[in-house]
Amino acid sequence: MASPLFTQNIVACIWDFDKTLIPAYMQAPLFKRYGVDEQTFWSETNALAENYRRRGYHISPEISYLNHLLTYVLAGPMAGLNNQVLRDCGREIKFYPGLPEFFQSSREWVKARPEFQKHEIVLEHYIVSTGLAEMIRGSAIAPFVDHIWACEFIENPLQPGFLRQKEFPLEAAAEIAQIGVMIDNTTKTRAIFEINKGTNRNAAIDVNAKVSPEDRRIPLQNMIYIADGPSDVPSFSVVKKGGGKTYAVYNPAVRAEFEQNDRLRQAGRIDHYGPADYTAGSPTTNWLHLQIEKMCERVVADRESAVASRVARPPRHLNSPEDEKDRPLAEADQLPRVTSARRPAAAPPKKTPPLRTASGLWQRKGDALSGSARTAAPPRC
Repeated sequence: MASPLFTQNIVACIWDFDKTLIPAYMQAPLFKRYGVDEQTFWSETNALAENYRRRGYHISPEISYLNHLLTYVLAGPMAGLNNQVLRDCGREIKFYPGLPEFFQSSREWVKARPEFQKHEIVLEHYIVSTGLAEMIRGSAIAPFVDHIWACEFIENPLQPGFLRQKEFPLEAAAEIAQIGVMIDNTTKTRAIFEINKGTNRNAAIDVNAKVSPEDRRIPLQNMIYIADGPSDVPSFSVVKKGGGKTYAVYNPAVRAEFEQNDRLRQAGRIDHYGPADYTAGSPTTNWLHLQIEKMCERVVADRESAVASRVARPPRHLNSPEDEKDRPLAEADQLPRVTSARRPAAAPPKKTPPLRTASGLWQRKGDALSGSARTAAPPRC
């Protein structure tokens, strides 16, 4: 019999990044390093799609900021930008209260329960962001994350004819020049299915391959998706429909973000929402703690139920104490006890006249004959 691919004893928290784990956009330290006005950059980015449309071009709004960063590099304002610079800038990212400590303490919650340890249940954290992967990898939270999905750049792209080359020159001055990976609000759902099927742990499992529910590494019902707003609606929908939990956070200092999350809950997009405060005892920490424990408890119940239903009781000696417990009551034991009241006397049996047989033997009705061979049928008309 084929064994399942995974044991499905993993619970996963999947996180957006900007305005979920941090109060602002992660690119702020990058703009500061190059002296670029952040507001100007984002205003230009938001205007790109319309301006290109007027010129007869169609571009995806989600990819606009990546292209505009490359334009800043090629045009000079951000010359020399490479992946190492992005990682260095990531060290300057400031997180919401309680981070990155929450990522480690939440794992300890699971380790603290003996019944969870018995079934080797673990908690994993993933980041799925439209931001820059190298900046996240350089941030303080990276050591506590199991995998990161975000946008990536290629430095010094291969030139035409590279297949005929046996050696490639070492480029002293690396600089980003092409987009390697692009994550937008829709392709975030692909990352969720990669986590679901285990593609990120086993490259042999293609995310588009058909994988039966029992063979998926982390079922959707074992996931909690945490993000900040409407841009994550596709991901909220996938996780919620799959039986997982969805949670939105807001900056306590920004009322508009609170109202936005309230609308999401009224529309049924999220299960709950709260302030982006991950310190011990905060509403958000308490809610996440509760949901993680509930998911772990369900995993324990499912696994123990599976053992009970699939494993037969071992053989044992007969008339053992356990057999006596399991033995059904004898029929006599099940009858109600008869009181000592006098019973009416039974009527005497009715006597029947004797019959004369052909052989001269006398026989009463109901008595056995000495032998059928010796009797004859009575005379008949």
